[in-house]
Amino acid sequence: MTEVRVAVVVVVAFVGLLFVASRVVPGPVEQGAEGAGGVRARYRLNGLRLFLAAALAAAAAWIRFPTALTYPARHAGELFVAANAFAFVLATVLHVYGRRRHPGARGAGPLRGLVDYIRGVELNPQWWGVDLKMFSYRPSLIGLFLINVSFLATQYLDQGSVTARMALYQAFFFLYIANYFQFEGGMLHTWDILAERFGWMLVWGDYVLVPFFYSLPGRTLTGMREPLPPGSAVACTALFLGGFWLFRGANEQKHRFRRGRLRSVWGRPVETVGGSLLVSGFWGVGRKLNYTGEFLLYVSWTALCGTESVVPYTVLLFLAMLFAHRAHRDDRRCRAKYGPLWEEYCRRARFRMIPFLY
Repeated sequence: MTEVRVAVVVVVAFVGLLFVASRVVPGPVEQGAEGAGGVRARYRLNGLRLFLAAALAAAAAWIRFPTALTYPARHAGELFVAANAFAFVLATVLHVYGRRRHPGARGAGPLRGLVDYIRGVELNPQWWGVDLKMFSYRPSLIGLFLINVSFLATQYLDQGSVTARMALYQAFFFLYIANYFQFEGGMLHTWDILAERFGWMLVWGDYVLVPFFYSLPGRTLTGMREPLPPGSAVACTALFLGGFWLFRGANEQKHRFRRGRLRSVWGRPVETVGGSLLVSGFWGVGRKLNYTGEFLLYVSWTALCGTESVVPYTVLLFLAMLFAHRAHRDDRRCRAKYGPLWEEYCRRARFRMIPFLY
């Protein structure tokens, strides 16, 4: 029980420190998408600075106190319990305050209260000027990064060296998370920020699912000593670079188009459907190739685990179902929003995630 209490303090302190830093650390300010009444919220995009500060802190700890970095790996159970407790408390507070602020949002039916708790009451709740939904990506992904670093430190201290598998895994994940924060402004126009209410589902996903479940490949690699064949290293690196090109390229094209800064794609003038739907570049090939690219990134570093355990591959199974479900849901939402324009777009971009297959 004492270890769980310490873990609760660690989780609360970690999230609290990032929350305060999100308020005080300078960063570029960008307007979000137009909301109710034509209002555009303003966001301070200092996530990259916070991530780099966390990376520097981890590097300093590696030099002076390497055993401190092993805490997440050696106390994962206690941290998992603490993160769950934190997520449920936060979701409950959001639910209670949301109901008080928006009493008319209460629906009918015996299970409506539970549905509101799970899905959320408010779209973009703010505390002290910080959008909680946008903020929660920071402890989520920075927490994932620190847990991964903990696996690196644990392997080094226990075995006296770091394997090629672990080194590639760390490099891939570092670039992935750093790139997310580098293009943090793109999140302002995603489905989660624009349309998902902030309740238990997103809270638990941010504070528990992402840091503890998505890090399973790193946990598997901690105890692996099997050498990585050069061919496998080249294949995983090529898969990562290809997925990165597809994931970042598709998202960058969409982001620039929505901000009116896209004039040409791949050497050709931009084509649209009705001026609203981009049908050039990646978006003329498939409607959700950004999901495909992100999935390939996860395949690239999960494949480093080889065949020693099936556990890390549960992440890929979950993501395959998640992305397929989200692609279907996005299609349904866009069909309702754009009507005939979406039908025309689907005729131009016939595939969702996998050309010629899906």
